[in-house]
Amino acid sequence: MRKRLVLMLSLLLVFTLAFAVVGCAPPEEPPAEPPDEAPDDPPDEAAPPDGPQFIVVSAGSPGGVYFPLGAGIAKVITDKVDEVFAQSESTAASVENCRLVGNKESEMGMAMANVAYDAYVGDGPFDGDIQPILTLFSMYPAAQHLIVSADSDIYSIDDLVGKRVSVDAPGSGAEVTSYIILDIAGIRDEVDTVNYSQPEAADALKDGIVDAVFYNFASPGAIVEEIMATKDIRFIPLEDDLLDAILAEYPYFTAGVIPGGVYRDAPDDVGALTVGNLMVVHEDMSEDLAYNILQAIFDEASIEELVGIHPIARNFQTDLAAESPVPLHPGAERFFDEVN
Repeated sequence: MRKRLVLMLSLLLVFTLAFAVVGCAPPEEPPAEPPDEAPDDPPDEAAPPDGPQFIVVSAGSPGGVYFPLGAGIAKVITDKVDEVFAQSESTAASVENCRLVGNKESEMGMAMANVAYDAYVGDGPFDGDIQPILTLFSMYPAAQHLIVSADSDIYSIDDLVGKRVSVDAPGSGAEVTSYIILDIAGIRDEVDTVNYSQPEAADALKDGIVDAVFYNFASPGAIVEEIMATKDIRFIPLEDDLLDAILAEYPYFTAGVIPGGVYRDAPDDVGALTVGNLMVVHEDMSEDLAYNILQAIFDEASIEELVGIHPIARNFQTDLAAESPVPLHPGAERFFDEVN
């Protein structure tokens, strides 16, 4: 009995000590949470990628000078400017091209000087919508053509009263110039004007749908020669007093001629309103790119290549190319300062 009591007390002591040891042990700490990691630093903005650059040259519709010349200029740029690939696109020409360049939808655009000036100051068809464009170079002067069927009773601008006349495509420089001529002549409201592209106007004249057609391009214009292949035509001159009145209000025009003999149906000089044609670029174009493009275009071999596309490229002369009613791009200023 005594032994059993001693055994029970011994076991009780062992359990008590064990409980005391466990109870006095410090509680296990939960595993420490990993420290918050600092957020990754925002990645540096990527530098502009090195490599090929693609640019668009906005030209004009088939049948005029812009269309083939734009393709030739794009080829020269692609061939001679390192890692720059250019392509030409057909457009409605001057007004549209100024907007395409101003909106950075095209890098280069051809435009009549009067339209480019209006775009630069936000006048005329742009009406307060100033386009951020500058001149890359002045290309050549071009004459406003007015043609009718050889058997027409139209012999002067005043004879257009009551007639159906194509003033060229909407958004073209020829359209703007056509309306200036009709406005200054005081007959715009008495003429039934329609907007046809150059090929559409040619077909309309041949089919008798229109009585007269305005075009603006350097002579010879391929679309005029196409018309003459199947139809005899007559060129309507602008009288000196009308030319003087236009020049008094719009000094960026000049009084010129369609040279006699350039067209089969115009053996003598035809008095015409002429205007320069510009290659415009966005003001944000890099100075080096503008400079390199001009180096490529005004290379002697390039000029000969472009003359093979259209003889008007003989007007690509550095002393004339820097003259423009719209300021030159800084890259163009650098180029012409070096070569002139």
